[in-house]
Amino acid sequence: MMHTIPRVVLRAVGVLAAASLVWAGAANAQTAAPQTAATAQPAPPVDPTFSAWSLAQLCQQQGDNVAQGQCVGAVRGIIHGYQYGVLFLGQRAAPPAGEMQRVSLCLRDVPVATIVQEFVTDAGQVSPDALKATPAEVALLGSVHSRHACT
Repeated sequence: MMHTIPRVVLRAVGVLAAASLVWAGAANAQTAAPQTAATAQPAPPVDPTFSAWSLAQLCQQQGDNVAQGQCVGAVRGIIHGYQYGVLFLGQRAAPPAGEMQRVSLCLRDVPVATIVQEFVTDAGQVSPDALKATPAEVALLGSVHSRHACT
């Protein structure tokens, strides 16, 4: 029997891997070159297939086992990638006192279903246009960090 990995999960892992590389480069950089207006680049457009809106729509499909599996896989991938990125950065850089705790998530004994429900609730308070313009990773981590930050 052949198992396939949903595209949403693969994209989440790819984005998180890219974010880890960016963090690693930032941790190893000695001095950052000042950014001028000529070198400033606007952020790339959000991938509409993995925006906060599409993740919220996916996670709201309670009766669809496939959608729920993709939702849970994406949420777990985003959170694990973020936590590994924080751990990696903490091992490679010397952050100011308390900074690692500030950016860490405290998710001990928090079920993924709770995180999904909190995200769906938070997404329901934002306009669909804003959700479509927001990467799923940013929206999910914002939701989780607002409720489960290590303080």
